[in-house]
Amino acid sequence: MATLRSLNVGMPKDLDWHGRTVHTGIWKAPVDGPRMVRRLNIDGDGQGDLNGHGGEMRAVLVYQLDSYDYWQRHFGRDDFTYGQFGENFTVDGLPDDEVCVGDRYRIGEAEFEVTQPRVTCYRVGMRMGEPELPSLLVAHRRPGFYLRVIKEGRVEAGDEIVRTRVGPEELSVADIDALLYLPDRDAAKLRASLNIPALSPGWQQSFRELVEALETGTPTADGRNASPYSEPQPGPSSGAAEGDGQAAGVVAAWPGFRPLTVSAVTRESDTVRSVYLESADGEPLPAARPGQYLVIRFGDQGIRSYSLSSAPGSSTYRISVKRDGVVSRYIHEHLTAGMTVEAAAPRGEFVLTDEPGPVVLVSAGIGITPVMAMLHRLADERSQRPVWWIHIARSPEQQAFATEAAGLIESLTDVHPQVFFTAGGHRPGKEQLARLGIPRGASAYVCGPAGFMEEMRVELTELGVGEVRTELFGALPSINPGLTDARAVQPHPPAGEPGTGPLITFSRSGLSVPWSDQHSSLLELADACDVPTRWSCRTGVCHTCVTPLISGDVSYRPQPLEVPAAGEVLPCCSRPVGDLVLDL
Repeated sequence: MATLRSLNVGMPKDLDWHGRTVHTGIWKAPVDGPRMVRRLNIDGDGQGDLNGHGGEMRAVLVYQLDSYDYWQRHFGRDDFTYGQFGENFTVDGLPDDEVCVGDRYRIGEAEFEVTQPRVTCYRVGMRMGEPELPSLLVAHRRPGFYLRVIKEGRVEAGDEIVRTRVGPEELSVADIDALLYLPDRDAAKLRASLNIPALSPGWQQSFRELVEALETGTPTADGRNASPYSEPQPGPSSGAAEGDGQAAGVVAAWPGFRPLTVSAVTRESDTVRSVYLESADGEPLPAARPGQYLVIRFGDQGIRSYSLSSAPGSSTYRISVKRDGVVSRYIHEHLTAGMTVEAAAPRGEFVLTDEPGPVVLVSAGIGITPVMAMLHRLADERSQRPVWWIHIARSPEQQAFATEAAGLIESLTDVHPQVFFTAGGHRPGKEQLARLGIPRGASAYVCGPAGFMEEMRVELTELGVGEVRTELFGALPSINPGLTDARAVQPHPPAGEPGTGPLITFSRSGLSVPWSDQHSSLLELADACDVPTRWSCRTGVCHTCVTPLISGDVSYRPQPLEVPAAGEVLPCCSRPVGDLVLDL
């Protein structure tokens, strides 16, 4: 008979961690006597980060005495106390390889249902003083698990634990954890996981994606949406402005950088110049998808990313650059035909799809560049799709591609163009958009400043547009669970003496710094530079930090449980092998 050996609670508190402040409830301590267990929590208990822990599906965390013994032997320690792993229930029995998701248990007056394994999180390593523990919990198949409260009631240490129902499919906690985080997934178990109603929604979504990928033979973006920090994000996929980058999951047409020759530089408006690039070796350039971008190295001027504004099938690439920043000034004032730059392959996922139905192309300022490529594609294909072309410029003098866009629009059979000039006080709001007659269910592509895109997303959604894809300028929003001292500063070199190692370039942030062995990982270097980052476990398990690797190579320490796809890297557990360019 399994037994509740200790009931542990603790309220969140702020702690110093690597010079940052973490708000966490992982410090739990035993309590005497009964405590009321409620739908969302135990009396006297709390979680610091409700995105990753707590809530109805993760109300109570369970860990086993057998695993306590296992880790004491593994680490050569004898200082463990109940609640050491952040659990609410320390139990004698209920091993992860026997407890099944969907099992129900009665403890004291309350009844519970097993919903999912523990979420991999750096804070358990922080609590234990063992930074690699999040990875080890998965690799050694001892994660622990969460319970949902089916019936509220009082519970106390010493209560017997009685199983009242076996979960459907009888997939153990260890099985479910391995299906998400470990390679060589069992296809039959993946399909069976879809038949477990008790499984948390995030894990269900991940397994649906993995099963779909298995059945269609197409790769998933990553497949780890069970981590609350790994949900697909609307991410940048082109570079209409300096510092933009790509969304993860895109395989480049060539590795690293290759030389391209500038064949022409032309004027598009008072503030925009276009640069035409062709192969330096005479080999044809691979076709880009409409909306993708290039990461370009301009000698010692730096690396920037710019959208392709040319027709996707063109024999040359065209980028169009607004004068705004050091590199763009160099392009406007010094770059001429015959010069050579280095470029990574076209990349990005802000691309026009081949789906039928009405399409809405919305841009502001230099955000016109990726949607120009989309307009070219529609015109080249003599598309019969109804097209709404909406552009916002400051004035006619600053409207890039006015003549070119007009010619493309004339070639379409069902098109509805509208240009607004903000210098005259004209800016489209919901009423103006409604008068354009955009049909419900249309697909929209929006590129421009962040505030403009969010405004357009809201207004188009309210008008019934089916899907609004947005292009983000600059770095993706950070995902730093538990950190409360948000820093709104420009990326910068790390404090202290400069490193002497390989040059690390964060392409979205426009920053290049030499590597120093004082940093244990590329993620630590990015953190030290205040480069916006995304992470959760920090040990190569959850893949929240997965980042496109534009050029270079890395070594891993610790080795991730599953190596990312080609062209991607896990900064949290990698170090450079030579110069690197990361999409951060």
